[in-house]
Parts: sequence; structure tokens; C-alpha cells
Amino acid sequence: MASKDQPTPLMPHATATWLVDHTGLSFEQIAQFCGLHILEVQAMADDLAGSKYTGRDPVHAGELTLQEIELGQADPEYALKMHKAPVEVTRTKGPRYTPVSKRQDKPDGIAWILRSHPEVSDAQISKLIGTTRNTIGAIKERSHWNIQNIQPKDPVTLGLCSQRELDAVVAKAAKRAGITDDAAVVENVDGRSDKEKLIEELRAEREANVKAAAEAAQEAEAEAWLAKKREAEEAGEVAPPTPGFAQPPSEESTESEDETPAE
Repeated sequence: MASKDQPTPLMPHATATWLVDHTGLSFEQIAQFCGLHILEVQAMADDLAGSKYTGRDPVHAGELTLQEIELGQADPEYALKMHKAPVEVTRTKGPRYTPVSKRQDKPDGIAWILRSHPEVSDAQISKLIGTTRNTIGAIKERSHWNIQNIQPKDPVTLGLCSQRELDAVVAKAAKRAGITDDAAVVENVDGRSDKEKLIEELRAEREANVKAAAEAAQEAEAEAWLAKKREAEEAGEVAPPTPGFAQPPSEESTESEDETPAE
């Protein structure tokens, strides 16, 4: 393994692959320089590694010199020394990064914020969602190329930001706009989130569909019973009662009940 005082190459596995293919260094020397286990390097040499790495030239990257490689090839016990440590890659300032799978949901999240929290500025939305002001303006002016398919959806539910981040942005915008806490309480009197409201609406819709299906089935069963009753009457027979429905009283029983004097 590499010394704790010496940094490893920027791409250890790719660098090890290049050294295996282009030099006569031992597996131990390559493993020590790249900070890998010797068995990993041997697996690369034997083409047994699960992932195939594209070789990366450490000489071109300035991390190693040809003279250093020659010293290592001449002496298997020689430990390669890093010529120039790799520059640490840091993310520069810019919009929030959003995975590709969620980028198509951004317009829906933007539309939701514009509708639910108009006090939030475009700059805040841009930073929160990770989008551009041009996109926000297009959605706001309804000139977006896909405006017909944009449906306002909670960005928290879409996974574009956390609830804490959204609450912080809304609170900051409300404070700047002079919106009091009392107004916020009146606006959210039920205290439920949009996700809870959506779940409740879906549950109510499902219950209504079940009820409607049951009523339709009962009506169909009733119509079938009436059809059988008519066929039985035409044939001079008495139709048996259908399960779940009580047979209506006959006309004779009705007349007899009418003729029975009241006590």
C-alpha cells in the first residue's frame, strides 16, 4: 500500500491499468504507488477485474516521470515517488446539481412554488431547485416549450429539495415580504402537507369508486332478477327469489292485506 505521506493518483484504478499495460513495474510497486491491494492489480493484469478501466497515463498527468518508472523497472524493491500531487477537484459555485432522472420534474416543482409561494424570488427558486432564471421566467409567463404538460407538484415530493430547505426559503421570503405568521396560520389552517392531502384525496376517490362499483353490481343483479321474473310470469311460473333481494309481495297478498280490517 502507498505511504500515508504520499498522495495517491487522481484515478488509482485507471492509473494502475496503464502501468500494467505500458511498464515492466511489479504488481507490488504499482499497488503501492496507486494505493491499491496487490490482488487488485493482479486481477487487472489477468483481465479478471469486474470493471474494465480505461488506462490513464500518469506521466502525461504529471504525477510520474519516465525516469521514475525506469528506476522502478531496474529495481523491483524501489518505491515509486509521486512527482506532482493531483489537484483536488472541487465543485465550483453554480446551480444545485440534480440527477438526470429528476431533471424532467424541475418545471413541475417550479410551477408549484410559483403558485403556492409567489413571495419567493426567482433567485431563491433557482438556487433551491437548481435551475435558471430563464426557465423560471418562461414558466411564469407560460411561454415554456412544454407548458401544456407542466403540472404543479411539491418539489419535496419530487425529491428536488428537502422539506427543511423549502421551509427555510419560504420563511426567508415571507419575512422579506412582510407576511405575518398569523397570515401563514390562516393559509395553512388544516396543518396538513400537500402529500397528506393528496393521499386523502386518492383514498376518498378509491372509496367512491368501490361504492359506485357495488351500486352498479346491485343494479345489474336487480335487472337480471326482474328479467327472470318477467320470463316466469309469461310462462305461468313463480320466479324464485334472487339471493340478496327480497321477493316483492304478490298482488294477491297485497289485496288481502288491504282487505284485512284494522284492529
